Amino acid sequence: MEQDTIAAISTPVGEGAIAIVRLSGEEAFTIANRLFQTKDFQQVDSHTIHYGKLVDPKTNELVEEVMVSVMRGPKTFTREDIIEINCHGGMVSVNRVLQLALREGARLAEPGEFTKRAFLNGRIDLSQAEAVMDLIRSKTDRAMSVALKQMDGRLSSLIRDLRQQLIETVAHVEVNIDYPEYDDVEEMTHTVLTDKTTYVKTEVEKLLQTAKQGKILREGIGTAIIGKPNVGKSSLMNILAHENKAIVTEIPGTTRDVIEEYVNVRGVPLRLIDTAGIRETEDIVEKIGVERSRQALQEADLILLVLNGNESFTEEDAALFEAAKDMDFIAIVNKSDLEMKLDLDQVRQAAGDAPVITTSLIHEQGIDELESAIGDTFFDGSIDSGDLTYVSNVRHIQLLEQAETALQDALEAMENDMPLDLVQIDITRTWELLGEIIGEDVNDSLIDQLFSQFCLGK
Repeated sequence: MEQDTIAAISTPVGEGAIAIVRLSGEEAFTIANRLFQTKDFQQVDSHTIHYGKLVDPKTNELVEEVMVSVMRGPKTFTREDIIEINCHGGMVSVNRVLQLALREGARLAEPGEFTKRAFLNGRIDLSQAEAVMDLIRSKTDRAMSVALKQMDGRLSSLIRDLRQQLIETVAHVEVNIDYPEYDDVEEMTHTVLTDKTTYVKTEVEKLLQTAKQGKILREGIGTAIIGKPNVGKSSLMNILAHENKAIVTEIPGTTRDVIEEYVNVRGVPLRLIDTAGIRETEDIVEKIGVERSRQALQEADLILLVLNGNESFTEEDAALFEAAKDMDFIAIVNKSDLEMKLDLDQVRQAAGDAPVITTSLIHEQGIDELESAIGDTFFDGSIDSGDLTYVSNVRHIQLLEQAETALQDALEAMENDMPLDLVQIDITRTWELLGEIIGEDVNDSLIDQLFSQFCLGK
């Protein structure tokens, strides 16, 4: 497939030791030769790197001293010829190199266009392409491990195997429809249909069982820290984040707004939200913060409800438990280093089945127990990132749920002795849905939308 040559900066914007300008396409070597007049990259070996001086062809002015990586297609990420110019990592330097490449015939790449070309040229399938972005955005080692396995094709291989099972099933249906005169064909086809459909449905259900954990590893757990003013919410955030993200004082109402930070708790990413203390107030700014706290409470996946152990249980505390009762939450009784005035039995009664952890955040006591409780709440205490194939992408989850429904419809149709050609419709629909996951049966607009979410230069 003939395409124009694209170029983009493939490293983060900012100062650094090295920045990379990447070119991909049929004219990549030709453009590079114009910028490095003393070197013919058409003649050098593929997958080699060369020192050179980049010169403006119009003025013969020295622009940069660089290292040039030469990779000849199809043994490249995009399966096209690729040039990567490694220059100094300053804003001026890398932009000058990019502008010269564009002036000499390259086109500025769209977001995700390098990965899109890898997909369109058959280098990777759609699920592997999406895993590239998951890898870049990984916030923990476990999330990175899941993305790497998906990039390696573990999910793709499983999906292709299931589609093959469905194709064989459809073939048996076709035999029955085309040769109805054979008495034993219908009975044999019905048995094969049931067995194959049940097998595929079981495998789809196994994937969906990993969806909650996979989605958490990919996107993190939205975790809201709530409580009355001055109970230790900001201290808890600072301890989990391992830095002073929130201002801590003894003055109630110090936190006026919602503060967000990603933290890593035993391999689980938490999108931690420190909220303003929820209370009635006449302060206009604090009142806005309280309203935002209530909104964060409604949107969170996990609530860390912090109580002051040095105070008696109040109606405000009871109201917080009431607000969190239908959600996953952990009650944290803080300030255990002071006299315990809070009735712990009353707290446990209000918490129900939710964990109750006692802490002294000023002395960083009870944090291990809290982290264990978070892991137990979402992962039963452990995460298997070894042989398990996680489904973490929302698009994949939705398609698998639709496939599960179609397979269930097929099984129910067989139980009700429906005509086989009607059963075949549900099985074929499942085959198409699974194909959308790996990009075998997907429209161009969806492809454009998916790759537009990628960063520039990837």
